Amino acid sequence: MISQSDQAVERLQSMIEQGTLQPGSMVSERGLMELTGLGRTPVREAIQRLALNRMLRIHPSRGIEVPPVSVEDQLSGLEVRRATELLAITLACERATEKDIDDIRALADLLDGDFPLPQYTQTVRQTHALIVRVARNPYLDALMSPLQALSRRFWLMHIRDEASEIKTGKALHQRILLAIAARDLEAASCASTELNDYLVQYALHVVAKRAAKPK
Repeated sequence: MISQSDQAVERLQSMIEQGTLQPGSMVSERGLMELTGLGRTPVREAIQRLALNRMLRIHPSRGIEVPPVSVEDQLSGLEVRRATELLAITLACERATEKDIDDIRALADLLDGDFPLPQYTQTVRQTHALIVRVARNPYLDALMSPLQALSRRFWLMHIRDEASEIKTGKALHQRILLAIAARDLEAASCASTELNDYLVQYALHVVAKRAAKPK
């Protein structure tokens, strides 16, 4: 059973990623308790965990800030994410059990469907969590989850053509899953690299759009 602290992290992280809690806004512990419907202790624990993951910033004299995510932050995070995801995929190809492979194929089949943006975002979370689980290294989860959450938040903040971006993203995630299920490390690594290349180009496109705006 998921703890209340984990529930608070999930709910607050989703609100930050989806923009319900706006970048640059200041929030209070009491306000977050009201938003999540959870008590002081789990919310306080969630705030501390999300601050470690750069999803929140605690100012002792002012409150709790939802920090903005710059293009520079996104590109720096993607450099680390690229390397750690390749490691996770390598371990997943080596360590997947038959039950794991059944779960991977089921999730790959799910990605054939059409999704509204919130459901697609949840499916991407499930994809990343499943790969980390199959890799069977707890340190990977501690490192990868914050990086993936931050890059997902940036992607959601700047998305314009939802249908097109979802189509691209789900095809790349599906290729990763199917390659792991086949224990094809070369294909899985290639798809992972393409996913990260896509995210880098997405970030650079944000820069280009800003530069093109009239002063």
